[in-house]
This record gives sequence, structure tokens and C-alpha cells, in this order.
Amino acid sequence: MAQKPDSIPRSKKHTRLLVILLLVSLAGPAGWFTERHLPVMLAKKLPEAESVLVIKSERKLFLLRKGSPYRTYGVAIGGNPLGPKQEEGDQRTPEGDYVLDWRNPNSAFYLSLHLSYPNRKDQDRAKALGMAPGGMIMIHGQPNGLGWMGPLLQLRNWTDGCIALTNTAMAEVWQAVPDGTPIRIEP
Repeated sequence: MAQKPDSIPRSKKHTRLLVILLLVSLAGPAGWFTERHLPVMLAKKLPEAESVLVIKSERKLFLLRKGSPYRTYGVAIGGNPLGPKQEEGDQRTPEGDYVLDWRNPNSAFYLSLHLSYPNRKDQDRAKALGMAPGGMIMIHGQPNGLGWMGPLLQLRNWTDGCIALTNTAMAEVWQAVPDGTPIRIEP
């Protein structure tokens, strides 16, 4: 019986199926590698920052040396961007002077640097309002598994009060900002 010209011989079908199965089995580890390591490979090596400045209305984060910015990043902030954070769950990003006091390489987002929020002023304000001030405010990358969507996610303010960067930008900030670096967040 003559074979149809558009049909694929059985051995080629098996080879194609094996290649597809191999690619699917590698997608998990390859995706993990790309998500965790590619941003570090793409990040530029920067001098150590002396301080960090975030201007919420501009949606910008600046790394500073000798009081001058030497690197600028676009950020996404809390979904309710106007005004300082007042209570847990208000989706506002704090305003004021803080310290980036510790880091988490294994957070639910690509890397994260913790802000020392709430400070005494924040605690007093929340107490006067009869509210909990909230906490766990971080500078971080994209949600794990969604790093490829970074440029799209950064088009709007989407965090619960944190400051979000693309993963490559976060890899640069991570290496340039040591624990103990002061950060000022302005309206």
C-alpha cells in the first residue's frame, strides 16, 4: 500500500513525540533556571549605594552616592498610591525615612529587601487611629513564576504596599544595596 505524501512515517512520529516529551520535562528546570539566574546574568555590576530614594508620584527608585542619583528604575507601588501607609491592608506604600535592614533570597517574589516600616512615627499614628500599622514592606521583584511578565506588570501599581521592580532591576539593586542602607520614600 502506498504511503500518503503528507503522512509522517511511524519512526519519525516516535522521534517527534520523544523530543516533545523531553522538552516538556525540561521546561520546569529550564523555567526555574531562567526565572532565578537569567536576571543576575543580565544585571549590570554597580557601585555600592549609600542610600536609596523612592519618589512615589514619579514611580521611580534612585540609587544614590554622595547625594546624587547614579541609577534610576521604574517601580510599581501599592495599589492605593496616594498618601502614606496608615494601616495593615490599605495597599499604600509608606512615606518617610527607613532602613533596608535585611534581605530574603527565597521570598514569594524575586528577591526582597525589607524596609524597617513601621518606625516609631508610623506606630504612633496607627495607635492614635486605633489601627494596626501593618508591616513586611519590601522592595522586591516579580511574583515567582511571573518574571517574564515584569514589563507588563510594571505598567500599573499592583502591590499591597511594597515597591516592585523587574527581576533584572531587582538583581542590580540586590547587589548594590547592602543591609543597613537608608531609604527615603517621598510622596
